[in-house]
Amino acid sequence: METWRPEEIGATAGKVWNFLRSRGESSLSAVERGVGAPKQLVCMAIGWLAREGKVELRQDKHSLQLCLTDVEGAQNSRVQ
Repeated sequence: METWRPEEIGATAGKVWNFLRSRGESSLSAVERGVGAPKQLVCMAIGWLAREGKVELRQDKHSLQLCLTDVEGAQNSRVQ
C-alpha cells in the first residue's frame, strides 16, 4: 500500500495543471501518461484541482475528459 504526502499530491496537481494548460482538454489516461504518475496519485491531484475550481470533468462515451475551467483559461491568456 502506497502512502502519498500532501506535498506530493500538490506537486502532481501542478503537473496536471501544466499538462492541461499546454495540451488542452485531455482524457484521464492521457493526463496519467503525460504526468508520469500512478493513477491513484493523478486522481487525488485532479480532486485537489477540482476542489479549487481549476478543472472541469466530463464523462465522454468511453473516457473521462478533463480541462481547465474558463476562469483558469482567462487567467492563462493574461499571463502570456
